[in-house]
Amino acid sequence: MNVVRSKPFKVGTTGWTASDLDDPHIESKWERGRYEIISGVLTRMPPAYFVGGATLLNLIHELLTQLKLKQIDGGFSVAVDLIIDEQRVVKGDSCFLTSADAKKHAAEAKKHGKLDPARARIYVPPTIVIEAVSPGHHDHDRVTKFAWYAEFGVKHFWILDAFARTLDAFVLERGKYKQVADLSENDTFRPAAFGDVHVKLADVWSKLI
Repeated sequence: MNVVRSKPFKVGTTGWTASDLDDPHIESKWERGRYEIISGVLTRMPPAYFVGGATLLNLIHELLTQLKLKQIDGGFSVAVDLIIDEQRVVKGDSCFLTSADAKKHAAEAKKHGKLDPARARIYVPPTIVIEAVSPGHHDHDRVTKFAWYAEFGVKHFWILDAFARTLDAFVLERGKYKQVADLSENDTFRPAAFGDVHVKLADVWSKLI
């Protein structure tokens, strides 16, 4: 009887694909850390800082409160695996899916043999992706992911920097991102993705540390 062995799960090795994550042994190791597949290379992301995570959750809380009151469709999640293609699986710090996005994901997941879309990584571009910038890791969010999310078709991309206290928002137009917000400190954020929603950034920045 032939025994199929999983490939060694070693950061920095090449030849990785999204399909490798279907191997239960590999997936169990993947889920224990913050990993991405960058152009076929298995990469481990640095751990998030408390301030960055707290600020991101504050922003999501402020938005969800208003979305519920205004009965705007959709929901946020955090640390989401996005399959851009077989050689690129990135972890979005936060993503917003509408019900239409979820239906498209379910259909695409089934095409990839996933019987339960709820247990599948995201195969379609979310309406919004938010990246919370970590010190020393700016280029990955502002250059690499910036280009890849545009290619993937993410309509709204936000970059939140809890340390500089800035928020940059971009909207996809003709395959390229156009900056629609360059905010800081006590500015008010009015997301282009939603009508009649605004967030005072003074309520977003973490004051715990």
